[in-house]
Amino acid sequence: MTISEKSAYLKGLMDGLNLNTETNEGKMIAAIVDLLGDVTRRLTDVEETTIAISDELDEIEEDLDAIEDFILDEDDYDDDEDWDDEEDEDDWDDEDEDYEEGFDFGDPDTTIYEVECACGSIINFDEETLEEGSIVCPNCGETLEFSLEDEDEDEE
Repeated sequence: MTISEKSAYLKGLMDGLNLNTETNEGKMIAAIVDLLGDVTRRLTDVEETTIAISDELDEIEEDLDAIEDFILDEDDYDDDEDWDDEEDEDDWDDEDEDYEEGFDFGDPDTTIYEVECACGSIINFDEETLEEGSIVCPNCGETLEFSLEDEDEDEE
């Protein structure tokens, strides 16, 4: 029997005994049964809250595990010297469809540019780097130069 059922059973016993609640003993028993009912309701609320919190914590733990797996997988790729862009395409599954190539500067208005070096490395950079006119390939050290002249002519 649950605690709620036991409390209801005691209330039923009290009602079934037709106790006179005008006597001192009757008042005492009625007060105890009412107190047990209140305690039972509060305890039931605490149990329900505890279950809800436990469920939320389980979900958070699963999310953290997924994040940890993602970060560890990403670290493995960064450390892998044999990493190849063609293998990169094969390793993404359907969950990663929303992945955008490049990187995020945190500002949605920032435009990210991409250039491929002669060594095959893909380099991502922002408008500030574009305005500087060149970037050094982190893989082979070659300086890649670019200008905004073609873009200015297209706007006119």
